[in-house]
This record gives sequence, C-alpha cells and structure tokens, in this order.
Amino acid sequence: MSVFEVGPGGPLRGRLSVPGDKSISHRVLLLAALADGTCTIRGLSDGLDVRCTLSIIRQVGADVDEGSDGTLRIRGGRLHGPDDVLDVGNSGTGIRLLAGMLAGLPFRSVLDGDASIRRRPMDRVLAPLAQMGARVSGSDGSTLAPLAIDGGGLTGIEYESPVASAQVKGCVLFAGLSADGPTTVVEALQTRAHTEELFAVTGIDVVEEPGRITVSPGRPVPFDHEVEGDPSQAAFWAVAASIVPGSEVVVQDVYRGPARGGFVDVLRRMGADLDHDPDGGDLTVRAAALHGTVVGAEEVPGLVDEIPVLAVAAACAEGETRFEGVAELRVKESDRIATVEGLLEAMGGSVRTEGDVLVVEGGRLRGASVRSHHDHRIAMAGAVAALVADGPTTVDGWDAVATSYPGFADDLAALRGGGD
Repeated sequence: MSVFEVGPGGPLRGRLSVPGDKSISHRVLLLAALADGTCTIRGLSDGLDVRCTLSIIRQVGADVDEGSDGTLRIRGGRLHGPDDVLDVGNSGTGIRLLAGMLAGLPFRSVLDGDASIRRRPMDRVLAPLAQMGARVSGSDGSTLAPLAIDGGGLTGIEYESPVASAQVKGCVLFAGLSADGPTTVVEALQTRAHTEELFAVTGIDVVEEPGRITVSPGRPVPFDHEVEGDPSQAAFWAVAASIVPGSEVVVQDVYRGPARGGFVDVLRRMGADLDHDPDGGDLTVRAAALHGTVVGAEEVPGLVDEIPVLAVAAACAEGETRFEGVAELRVKESDRIATVEGLLEAMGGSVRTEGDVLVVEGGRLRGASVRSHHDHRIAMAGAVAALVADGPTTVDGWDAVATSYPGFADDLAALRGGGD
C-alpha cells in the first residue's frame, strides 16, 4: 500500500486532459470484440480497470494491436472459450457488462476479480440473465463472484430494473445482442446512456423511447471511435479549482453526453464559476465562494462516482448540503457513504447520515491521515480536500488510484507548477 502526502498551497493553474471515459472504454472494447472486422480505438482509459477488460477480450479471441501512441486496432468476431479464469480486477462495470456479453456466447467462461469484486452484489445482473435463460452461477451457489457462465441459448425479454444502474442496463442489452428476439430494459430514472449510444453508432438496431431501450439481436459493424475525457475524473479538478483561491483550470475534451453532466449542475447551484463548452468539450473552472445545496435522489444515478468529491466541495461551502437517496453508494468499491463520512470526519468536517441521506456542513478542514479503503475515488477526494486543509494530509492506500487515473499526482503537480 502506498502513501501520498499533499499539503495546502497556492492556486491551481493550467490545462490538462483527463483519461478517456472509463465507462465508454469498457463498452467500446466489448463491441470491438464482437464486431466482424477491424475496429480502431483512440483515447482509451489507461486505468487498470480498462486494462483488465482489454486483457479479457484478448483471452476470448480478439486480436489486439496496440500502437505506440495508444491507438488500438482490434479484430473481433472470432471469439472462443478462454483457457483460464477471466480477471476483471477491481471493475464492477467490467464484470457486469462482460457477464451479459459472455452469457450469449456459445462457450464456458469464469469471471473473477479482487476481494472487493467478490463482495459486490451480482444478483442484480444474475436475475435478468436467468430470465433470459442464461446459465450463470456464483461462488458456492451464491450470487457472488467468481461467476461461472455456460453461454448461449438466450431469449429476449422485457426487464424493469429495480435499481437505477447503467451497469445492469448494459449487461441486459449486451446479452440481448445474442438473444432470439428483441430485448427491452425499462428504467424509472435515466442512467448513463453509453451502451445505447454506442450501439446506435456501431450499427446495432436499438430503439430509445422515454424510459425504455430496446435492442434487436445482431453484431456491430467495424468502427472507429475516439474516447472523450472522463467527466467523473474532470469533477475532481472542477472541485479543486473551485475551492483553492486564485485557481483557474481548463480540462480539455470532456464528454458531454446525457446523464454525465450532473456534477456541473450541482456545482453551478453551489455558486461555482465554470463553463462546459458544448462544441469543444473544454471545462473551464475558476475559484469561487460556494454555498450549500440539495442534491435530489433523482440526480444520484448520474452522480454515483462524483459524490465523494462533491462532498468535499460541500465541506468547503457555506451552509449545509444534502445528498438524498444515496443508498447505491454503499455497494461501490467501498461503502462510499461510510468512507466519505470517515474521510471528512478525520479532516475535521461536520458530516452525518440520516438513513439514505448524506448531510455535509461547510466549515474548515484540517490536515490528517486518511485511508482510501482501496477505493480510487475516496483516495482522490482526500487529495482534493488536502489542498485547502490547514496542514499536510497523507492518503494511505494511494495505489488504488491506478484503477482509473494513474497520472493524477503528476497532473496535480503540473497544475501547482502552473501557478508559479
């Protein structure tokens, strides 16, 4: 376990690019593996989660050529059973999407991951897959990883998801590509639309209606795709630039699609000075005095990854901020309600939970020793909070950041250098 020390300092200034969107990166790799022909992908996330998915599509037969500039050329369409267990690492997105794709393919495979993955709920994807006729079993008869999948023979269904989850939606829609008829997912709250967006641009027959997405069986045509910057990573710099006096930061080419700009809306309500260019994608943020707000439960599906750092913004704002309906945060890489609470309390913040509501009272933060709990977003949220604490902060377990943003510390150093 590594330790990262961050102290308070001067303003953050400069331009940077964050890693390619992690959610999109997983999906384009799966689509490239299914396509009968060669796909070209640029800007893929360089985090360990996505590297695990890339390794898995290789194991099931995709031919991957990785250029020195990071460009990938992937020839898919000739998939076969793997020789070994497929390791998703720490990726909840990876295991759930892959479970859907592999459930439709005519071979046996086993999906596994790290200790965190083995604790995360898989019943939310096993239930709809079972309705489609999939033969998927968890460890020792449970619904937990490792997941053994005997693929093929799926039937299209209409599925109303009981949880607002883009991972569940994506799992069912990927399985639907190999079903014997149309598959529909009904969702009460809109979640990230990456799966259906990418299906549409890669030639798959997908129909979107309010609250309903229907996919017909088929395969993507070969495609070229450039992955835009990850909004969930940009959110860390948006909060950092907002709370550190004198800062001005431009995050280049940030994805602007539906259900991903929620953190921008929340920060604007809090008084942040920021602009997201609708054409070029640049997100420009300047320091501003923040005040509390209420984040409604209907907003949370688009904010599950950003709430840890938004809680840091709330801890630096005037007044109280309420995050409502955040139960889903309990089943992420860590119990993010508990770990956010622990992070802010360690740094002198005032925070409490009221059932599924997280309440943060603004004030001043102090330097402290905090833990990542093996959660990359908690680690980075701790580093952002440290920028305005009254002394140095150490983040224990910093190596978790490699999951999604290996260059975070370097980018922070560059922005601090930009203020000299």
